[in-house]
Amino acid sequence: MAASIFRNARIILPDAIRDDLELVVHNGRISELRPRSDMPGAIDMDGNYLAPGFVDLHVHGAFGRDTMEASANAFSAICDFHARGGTTSLLLTTATAPFVDILAALSAVRDASIPQIAGVHMEGPFISREKAGAQNAAFICPPMPALVRRLLENRDVIRRITIAPEVEYAPEAIAQFAGAGINVSGGHSDCWDEQARTAFQRGMRSVTHTFNCMSSARRRGIHRVAGMLEFALSEPAISCELIADGHHVSPTLMRMVYWAKGALGICLVTDATAGAGLASGTTFRLGGRECVLENGACLLADKTALAGSAATMIELVRTMVRDADVPLHEAIAMASSNPAREIGLTAKGQIAAGNDADLVVLSPELLVKQVFVAGQAITTPNASGT
Repeated sequence: MAASIFRNARIILPDAIRDDLELVVHNGRISELRPRSDMPGAIDMDGNYLAPGFVDLHVHGAFGRDTMEASANAFSAICDFHARGGTTSLLLTTATAPFVDILAALSAVRDASIPQIAGVHMEGPFISREKAGAQNAAFICPPMPALVRRLLENRDVIRRITIAPEVEYAPEAIAQFAGAGINVSGGHSDCWDEQARTAFQRGMRSVTHTFNCMSSARRRGIHRVAGMLEFALSEPAISCELIADGHHVSPTLMRMVYWAKGALGICLVTDATAGAGLASGTTFRLGGRECVLENGACLLADKTALAGSAATMIELVRTMVRDADVPLHEAIAMASSNPAREIGLTAKGQIAAGNDADLVVLSPELLVKQVFVAGQAITTPNASGT
């Protein structure tokens, strides 16, 4: 197969944006990043940005479809929607549900042959009832040894798991999952500082949707003690998920986590649910609970809480640049190289020789113009937010 040369682009690297380079792609991989040449046959990028494909660690659904359907058709619809926002790799994310249904979703992901699917993020059922959020509390349970053993049989599919550090059996389960190469994230948690630290010592290296459904500093007796939030912000080795959709966290909170963690310590995630891509006023379900999309926000039907988001990754990037004053190349890293690093996708997330040619062409206004997976353009008709 002949090589493709991408020229006249503003190429976004982890530490800079370069307009004096061209990119060579051969057999689905980046073969060379070199000074601009005059070789014929190049693809003219017209001065647009060329970014690495986005990696979303937390995706429940889109277009009315949900990971828990355990259906290849549902998975395909979800991937198609998120590709429109520049996502070329994602973790299909389960919800708190009957354990047999979670196992069915894992099996269906294993059987799916969709290149964008990098595996599964298990969010629940090992979470706190006090911080359940939109998760279905009826199916919350502790990570008992028998359940952990069943999940470890699926370690080829599970890339990431959210656990509340304070629940019964959590420290042992965290150590087992981390030892099996599964990225452990603390979340939906009401833990105290020392419980978070124990989880960290056992292998927890991330927290799920920072600021949302997690404990913060409070009094215990006469003392004020940190919670999950403060532990995560203060521990350099912890990576923070952030839903920068304009609903979950305010600009001040976005700036707070940015200055606490730096460009390398944040992974942008959509936490998109089945409401993503639907018209305002449309109802959908999350973990068996009735939800509605209203003014761009996914809500429980009684409108008492958010139920994930309707966002795409490019929307999160724009929000970080516009509202949190984050340099573009750093916001792109939060959507690509950082999450790829978290789950061991060593050939994705950066424009570098040898990596997969998963690429996103962005206009100067940060709109998605074209998406490539393994060097092949995929159809991405205009969608809300792209």
